[in-house]
Amino acid sequence: MIVYVSRRGDTLLSVARRFHLPPEELARYNALTNPTRLVPGLALAIPAPSGEGRREIVVAACADAALFPLSAGEAMRYATFLCSLSCRMTGEGLLLPPADGELVRAARADGAAPLLCVANLAGNGAFSADLAHRVLTDGCVQDTFFAQLLSVLETRGYRGAYLYLMYLYPFDRERLSAFLRRAAALLHERGFFLLSAAPPRESGAVGEAHDYALHAECADWVVLTTYDWGNAAGEPQPISPLGAVRRVLDHAVEQIPREKILLGVSNHACSWTLPWRLGQEASLMSNTAAVNLAVAAGAAVHFDEDAAASRFRYRDDAGVLHELWFEDLRSFLSRFALVREYGLGGLSLWTVNAPNPALMSAQEELFTAVKLI
Repeated sequence: MIVYVSRRGDTLLSVARRFHLPPEELARYNALTNPTRLVPGLALAIPAPSGEGRREIVVAACADAALFPLSAGEAMRYATFLCSLSCRMTGEGLLLPPADGELVRAARADGAAPLLCVANLAGNGAFSADLAHRVLTDGCVQDTFFAQLLSVLETRGYRGAYLYLMYLYPFDRERLSAFLRRAAALLHERGFFLLSAAPPRESGAVGEAHDYALHAECADWVVLTTYDWGNAAGEPQPISPLGAVRRVLDHAVEQIPREKILLGVSNHACSWTLPWRLGQEASLMSNTAAVNLAVAAGAAVHFDEDAAASRFRYRDDAGVLHELWFEDLRSFLSRFALVREYGLGGLSLWTVNAPNPALMSAQEELFTAVKLI
């Protein structure tokens, strides 16, 4: 694959002619909805053999069943696991799984082992430390939780669970460790896989709820959720800045065997209203939607070399100014390079509902996804 960054005066036709491609193929390959125009700074994927050897890795692709099917079906061909988002838990230990029967069947048909992603999400969709604390501390509630989890996994045809417990109280560290040990014993005894999510940390700071070494002891693979620096509740910044990701990996490989680490890769963009004020919520969209928004707005895209992330500013229909950060092909290739450099076990893609053929093709060019079913 070749990465071509568009320049002022380029058109899709001129770029296609440069690389001897049909324009419609170039548009499809880059998920461009308006092939009649380009803006400067877009990273376009040009199909071409890389000459690099492919390495076998584990790929956990996350998909929201409520948005299925979009591109999730295509992504399953490149995935080891298809993680169904997201099963909520209650304070009584009950589980509220999504209506994902079609997604689970499709995953199995394409050789991706379906996993149920279980998260401490409250009814408003936000992570709740209180909810997790209740499940981690009340023995009866926890008994109910695990009985429910095993029942759902067995009756719905899952191959395991992805525990996505985030924003926990620091004082629940030992309780979380005991919970993960219990989860590992129960799931492995029945032949299920266990993935666990660990938030990004750059050092072994005291007071953190998540113990990297304990995650490694219990889970088959540990997902580093390295895609939340720029988020809907915070100020405008890169979603997954390369330097910060590298620092997290430097710490993580001291605590977790490298072959057990799955590097989180974001497939979403954040758009903030300017001037930004504390408490303002950014809007989320897919990376391909961000590219097409830049084209529609005629906004030049600027690539931050240090963060390996792209941004642009635009005005909406009401004239309000926005700043948008997203991951483009250059971003993905830099993350894939980290997997090779650090010798990691693989990737976790968040999420694959929106089409991103360039991402899938770049992954396929460099890696072969392990298949476990």
